[in-house]
Order: sequence, then structure tokens, then C-alpha cells
Amino acid sequence: MTIGVLALQGDFAEHLQALQELGVPVREVRLPEDLEQVDALIIPGGESTTIANLMDIYQLREPVRRRALEGMPLWGTCAGLILLAKRLVQDRPQTLGLMDIGVNRNAYGRQVDSFEADLSVPAMQGGPFHAVFIRAPLVFHVGDDVQVVAELPGHGPVAMRQGNLLATAFHPELTHDQRFHQLFLGMCMSTQKTGFAG
Repeated sequence: MTIGVLALQGDFAEHLQALQELGVPVREVRLPEDLEQVDALIIPGGESTTIANLMDIYQLREPVRRRALEGMPLWGTCAGLILLAKRLVQDRPQTLGLMDIGVNRNAYGRQVDSFEADLSVPAMQGGPFHAVFIRAPLVFHVGDDVQVVAELPGHGPVAMRQGNLLATAFHPELTHDQRFHQLFLGMCMSTQKTGFAG
């Protein structure tokens, strides 16, 4: 199994490094032909409008959406979470409309308002997960088919799963804790060739 990381903008290198440290074959995805060579995809944190625009320029939007609807595991972190959402407060960027969540991007403030917090993640062993939030999106709606993986007290859901989709409002790739990458790899094993985003 090969995991792809969308390498158009943002902190894709950190995701690639985390996966390599776990011994997983990885591939940078910049063009539709790259996407054809991977079994799963991570959309990293970065600037959501820029990533969306570049996905359109390089004709990746519809191939990514189609593969996800066919069951390809897809994980969006921060900006990637925004791009997965079906509902967005702002009028841009145009999202992929895959996960039944409503999002307000940059709801926590500007770059200087970034923060870190310890999250309780019932699905994980090993104690709290130390999460890094940078201009994080706020999830204000979660559909009935969406499982909340972690919440930040007073702010609501910050990690969610829906079938073959995973979304985190924070940046697991900026820590040395690889448990969310391991969670995604577990999803990849269980949803390969099955599942439907809905």
C-alpha cells in the first residue's frame, strides 16, 4: 500500500516524513497521474484557498473527489479538513463536499492566536494527544454519519471520521506523536477497496 500526500502547498513534507518513519511507502501527489499510483491520500495543512486553486489548475479536484467516493481513504488536516467539508461559512474556497460537516475557517483567529492543547482521544491508547492548532477551522455542524474522534472542551469537535474520510482541525504532523498517522493507516487497511464516503 502506498500513501500519497498532496504536495501542492502547505506542510506536506512533515506528513511524508512521519509516514516514512513508520516504514510506509509514500508518494508526492501533484498531478492526476500521481494520484493513480496511490491507495490513500492526505491533504495537508496550509492555505485552503491556495490548495483549492492549485488542485483546479492541476486538474486534481475531480479525480480526488471521485477516488474518495469510490472508497479511497482520505485524511484532511486543518486546511485539508476545510476542503473535505460539505458546508463552509465563507464563500471560498470551493470545497470537495465529501464530509458531512459545517466549518468556519480561521475561526480561532490569526497566526498569532495559534495554540496547543492536550486532547482526550478515546480511540487511542497512550494518554492525551498533544495537538497543535494553527489558524484552526471550527466545526459547527456534524452529520449523523460522522463519528467524533476527539473534542476540544468549549470548542467542539476537532477530529472526525466518516467512513473512509478522516479530518483533523490540528496538525499531527508537527509533533513527534504518530498515533493519528497510525490511525489513518489502520483505516487504509480496513477500507481498501471498500467503503463509500456518502
